[in-house]
Amino acid sequence: MLRQALTRIEQADALDGASDKLQAAVSSAVRPRTLRDVLHGSRLGHPLHPVLVQVPIGAFLSAAVLDLRPSRSNASTALIGVGLAGVLPAAVAGWVDWSEMTRDRRRVGLVHAATNLVATGLYAGSLIARLTGRSKSGRALAFAGLSVAGAGAFLGGHLSYAQGGGTSHAAPEVARVPEEWTVAGSLASLPEGKPAARRVGDTAVLLFRQGDQVSALIDRCSHEGGPLSEGSVVDGCVVCPWHGSTFRINDGAVIHGPAGNDQPTLPVRVRDGMVEVRRP
Repeated sequence: MLRQALTRIEQADALDGASDKLQAAVSSAVRPRTLRDVLHGSRLGHPLHPVLVQVPIGAFLSAAVLDLRPSRSNASTALIGVGLAGVLPAAVAGWVDWSEMTRDRRRVGLVHAATNLVATGLYAGSLIARLTGRSKSGRALAFAGLSVAGAGAFLGGHLSYAQGGGTSHAAPEVARVPEEWTVAGSLASLPEGKPAARRVGDTAVLLFRQGDQVSALIDRCSHEGGPLSEGSVVDGCVVCPWHGSTFRINDGAVIHGPAGNDQPTLPVRVRDGMVEVRRP
């Protein structure tokens, strides 16, 4: 039944009207590219939202443990305050990531956000109850909030791991590259200063030549799997033709989002005029 419920959410096109309006609102509210890069986690080479959610989750869970010992109620109150303070930055980063997702993922993300909003409301009520001397009600509301937050975390996990939202779509390709040095093509066949796609085993690899030096990256963009070799090269970076994620060619570092993950690079060498790569 749980799996069926998740499938129904993924296919709930009735949510698309609200989803499209919210997506436009988020994109309009967060326009500066530098700010979007920060919120995507592009500057870290890792999505920011999963990092930020550790604050409210950790604080709320710790408060629940302390609530089992009523003598520690003051500490629980402080932790719930910390958790509520951490909700907004985590939510903002999550909304920016969500705005770049496909519709089926946005449907699940919308329910995930609504669930977390309910949990936040319960925790806010808990904090008010505690501050006004109604500690028993405060503990009850906090446990209810933790239960709802758990459901929201489950949906977030499904969005990330089952639907691939926010995960690197390039990482699985690395495991398919042969461990031994494998010829990807001749050096002479590579255009100077332009990306070129070559297949190494079952994997598409982007090769970029500058004189006798060659860089090799997984061709599938870490954001949504776009073909980087079909993108443009600007200031030593390749720009994905699908959504504009930008990666430094020599080390795969993400420079601009929406990608939050670096692009995997491969060891490369030139022997007897042939370009060879292997798995790291």
